[in-house]
Amino acid sequence: MFSLSSLSRRLVNGAGSALARLQQPSTQHQVPTALSPLSLFTRGRGQLAPKKVKHLRRHKGRVPIPVGGSTRGTTLAFGEWGIRIKGNGARLSAKQLTTAEEVIKKKLKVLKGAKVYLRVFPDIPVCIKGNETRMGKGKGTFEYWATRVPTGRVLFEIGGVPIREELARDILRQAAAKLPTEMEFINRSSPPRLGNMLIYPPTPPTLTAEAPVEASTA
Repeated sequence: MFSLSSLSRRLVNGAGSALARLQQPSTQHQVPTALSPLSLFTRGRGQLAPKKVKHLRRHKGRVPIPVGGSTRGTTLAFGEWGIRIKGNGARLSAKQLTTAEEVIKKKLKVLKGAKVYLRVFPDIPVCIKGNETRMGKGKGTFEYWATRVPTGRVLFEIGGVPIREELARDILRQAAAKLPTEMEFINRSSPPRLGNMLIYPPTPPTLTAEAPVEASTA
């Protein structure tokens, strides 16, 4: 059994040692940062996700409809072959894009120097609430990254080395099967697309040379 004096001395000594440990400077290296907790997001090396976001929750939004007449992003820019959306626009998740990209890379592995170009990037956070959840209590938790792509937008391009058209069609057909919308195969000579219409350049008028009229002699 401890006496009252010895027990009080043990308590005082324990409190003093704990206070001394708190007053000692920490040896861990702390990096000061001015970013908020919402702007810090860890991602894997091969994961399709933005490096930094300001707000982790955003509005759902709608898939844009190209009604302004712009055909930007509907033709090839880097590769020789590609696929673009022919059906309705859709919201594609990062997992869907990664799956399609892995299919293309696996088939192009036999061609040394072949490259894959991804023309869209998932930077929109999608938040989901659980099933049978009551209304209210704020927005749901973050679930995955996605992107909104309209009709006619180019998604993937392949190039870097000469690729036969039959092989390119087969590779991109398998990648298009992993996406939830109808796709079409395009090349460098494919015209731009505006919604469901293909925009062909105007053909120059043909000039015919007329024979000179000879003056009749009386």
